[in-house]
Amino acid sequence: MSTIVPGTGLAMIEAEMARQHADALASFHGAGPLAARLADSIRRTGRLTLAAMGGSHWVNRAAAVLYRRLGIEVETEVVSELLITPQPDRERTVLLVSQSGNSGEIVAFLERPAGRQERFGLTLDADSALGRGVPALVGVGGSEKAFAATRSLLVSHALHLAVLAALGLPAQRALGMLDAPVRPDLGAALSALSASTSLILSGRAELQGVAESGALCVMELARLPALALEGGQLRHGPMEMLSPMSGIVLLRAAGPSASLAPGLAAACRAAGSPVVVFDLSGEADIADAVTIRLPREEGMAAIFALLPALQAFLVTFAAGRVSQVGEPLRSTKVTTEL
Repeated sequence: MSTIVPGTGLAMIEAEMARQHADALASFHGAGPLAARLADSIRRTGRLTLAAMGGSHWVNRAAAVLYRRLGIEVETEVVSELLITPQPDRERTVLLVSQSGNSGEIVAFLERPAGRQERFGLTLDADSALGRGVPALVGVGGSEKAFAATRSLLVSHALHLAVLAALGLPAQRALGMLDAPVRPDLGAALSALSASTSLILSGRAELQGVAESGALCVMELARLPALALEGGQLRHGPMEMLSPMSGIVLLRAAGPSASLAPGLAAACRAAGSPVVVFDLSGEADIADAVTIRLPREEGMAAIFALLPALQAFLVTFAAGRVSQVGEPLRSTKVTTEL
């Protein structure tokens, strides 16, 4: 059962979102020493495993692209799968990511011998099992109270950025997106999807993890079916499910993948699906789609520009469909059952 008081779900989500930029900036600036230690471990072992559950896994999926661009051998794993099929005992750096630090799977994983792993954590709760069990990057502001993840996602990305910066990634453009948040007009996009009974969110590269966290938000808050399919994967079969009732949300960053979005949008429109594009490409608007224009960015700067805008869009979308949005019926904030 949820501990959220009836009538407060949306207010709690909005309160978390209102403070997320400041908390993310402070988290980045406070993470330096441990981020450098973690970066040294990654260089030494030559392998990085990012392991998590729920929304934290989708954060890792986005961040993994940026580690890979730095030449890091990285994989993202769901902790529940690692409990069933453990990795070979080799030298590797394992970063366990959990906003609460107390998820059942995380606790069970920490109880197993590390072997040759060098384990670290990333959490919002320093007093959690994860925060106490391994050297942990800790986000500013404490654990997130609202049901659906918003602030914890942005703060977790900021802590990843601290590690990436210690590995050599320039951070200033991304930090600029936190220091001066972009708040686009969402009205036309919300109208375009007003009749949708399911959503497909789709991105490529670093934005696919953001799409996946967005789909989770739709399922948790709007209680509607939602899929997150990388652009190429959407082309390979799932197009069969498209209809005028299936809303499409495309996430388009600057870079090599930007040129692929117009063709995918056209194919979705041909099936009758309304299309909304969160566009950070700097390219022309896509024909016959509703565009939410954001600054031209890629990498972590694109994530920081996009994520809060997408959250605001999806929370408003859900609030139009659920009377007490953010008050779960079947779930809890921290899942302790395996």
